[in-house]
Amino acid sequence: MRAVRTCVAACLALMALAFTAPAVLAQAAPAAGLETLAIVSGEKRHLFQVEVMRTPEQRARGLMHRNYMPADRGMLFDFKRVEPVAMWMQNTFISLDMLFIRADGTIARIAERTEPLSTRTIPSGEPVLSVLEINGGVSETLGIKPGDRVEHALFKR
Repeated sequence: MRAVRTCVAACLALMALAFTAPAVLAQAAPAAGLETLAIVSGEKRHLFQVEVMRTPEQRARGLMHRNYMPADRGMLFDFKRVEPVAMWMQNTFISLDMLFIRADGTIARIAERTEPLSTRTIPSGEPVLSVLEINGGVSETLGIKPGDRVEHALFKR
C-alpha cells in the first residue's frame, strides 16, 4: 500500500510539473540566442527577450510556421539601413503586433493584431531601421504607443 501511495504521489508531482513547466520556462533566463530589449512607455519599462533577424534569409523566415510565442518574447528585424519596409503574415499562424522603429529607437507606427496567414502587405508608413514583432494585443495591454522608445544595442542612444 505504501508503494502505491508513493507511486501516486510521484505521478501527481510529474503531472503538476508538466502543466507548470511552460510558464516557469517562459520566465527563466533567456535561452541561447535571445537578446534583451526594453520598451519605455511613459514611466514604465517593458522587457522582452527577442530573436534578432540580421540576414536576408532570417528576415524572410521570421516567425513563419510557429504556433506559439511566450508573452515576454518577440522578434526584432534588423534591416541594416533606414528605408520604407513592408511586412506580411504568410505562413505565420499567430496574430502579431508589428512595431515599426526608427533608427533612434522611437516607435513610428504599430500595426496591431495582424491577421494570421494573410498575404496583405503591412507598410511601415515611413523609413525605419527595424520592426519588432510581439504577440497580437500586447501593445494595447501594456499601453505601448507610437513615440515610445525601444532600448536595444541596434538603436543609437
